[in-house]
Amino acid sequence: MPQKLSKMFDRMLQRRVQQRWQDVADAAPAMDLEQLRGLRGRARALRRHLDRVIHLAEHRLALPVIGSNAMRKPLGTDWAWRPMIWNGPIPAPGMSSVPAKAQVCDGATLFHDCRRSELTFRQVRNTREVDIAPFGFRMDVFRFDGSFLSLVIDLPEEAARGLKLRHLVRMDVIVEMEKPLEIFARLNVKHGPNVEQIVRELPLNQEEVMVEFDLAYSKINEKRVERLWIDLIFEGPEMNQIILRDVTFSRRPRAEL
Repeated sequence: MPQKLSKMFDRMLQRRVQQRWQDVADAAPAMDLEQLRGLRGRARALRRHLDRVIHLAEHRLALPVIGSNAMRKPLGTDWAWRPMIWNGPIPAPGMSSVPAKAQVCDGATLFHDCRRSELTFRQVRNTREVDIAPFGFRMDVFRFDGSFLSLVIDLPEEAARGLKLRHLVRMDVIVEMEKPLEIFARLNVKHGPNVEQIVRELPLNQEEVMVEFDLAYSKINEKRVERLWIDLIFEGPEMNQIILRDVTFSRRPRAEL
């Protein structure tokens, strides 16, 4: 009963507030400027809260669900992960004139060596029914006078825990671009004072692409693995828009012979 009374009171209050602002809007053409200036400030303060509610509601109600961990996992996967950029809203959703080293969010940093930055990035909401990740990451590159552009993603501690030479580390990507370019993925494994690097080129002849890093061909010391990170390297990005709709990582042991 108390909950019903509360809801009824909220509806009555909302109707009164709506009627009040409707009356104010009707009377606004005849108000003096001083009175109108005060009402404008109150309306703007109210609008900030309304815009925030609408923004959050649209994000949560759009497909796919924010925070969803749904992803494609190969058979035998013992670890899988989607980075924060594609999983949930980040604190600063965009930046223009991106500096040479710009933190996108915790665990993700954008690097370039342009003398004059004409690069922007923005987290975008995925709304297509075919998208599994809640968010995408868009980069708009205009004039590019540098020699490299890379997005560095730190993998969590779980990726390094129990890592063996018989493991395959897989990266799945859904990417869109205005014109063709080359994208390379470099897996970095820090073990003791050394860093092992494995480079793969993403096969971009289809929208959904995948690369695997076979650790059997590396020289990592299994007992000293500390951390892993990925460099996504974009070759010739000038005058292009690149959207990474989803990026996920997984790990599985190779079948024993």
